[in-house]
Amino acid sequence: MPALDRDDIAHLARLSRLQLTDSELDQYGGQLDVILSAVARVAEVAADDVPPTTHAVPVVNVARPDVIVPCLAREDVLAGAPAAEDDRFRVPRILDQEEQ
Repeated sequence: MPALDRDDIAHLARLSRLQLTDSELDQYGGQLDVILSAVARVAEVAADDVPPTTHAVPVVNVARPDVIVPCLAREDVLAGAPAAEDDRFRVPRILDQEEQ
């Protein structure tokens, strides 16, 4: 991979809408060259017989399937509540709104 020159770095900065000083162009140019070299090394190692993957190990769903099971009776549930009204839990009002 050919190294990026100063004009390439300035062009990338313009595309990114960055205003860089001359010293920043030199600094970021060196850093970008290191990054591109690392990417090139990875590309050299990648083998054509290895399929691309998103994870190093297979990922499987560990959640159990949904199964319908009987639930508690409403009376039993409300019997354990501190307060109940109209077959529902009664909770203290937390908002200062008028009932509609």
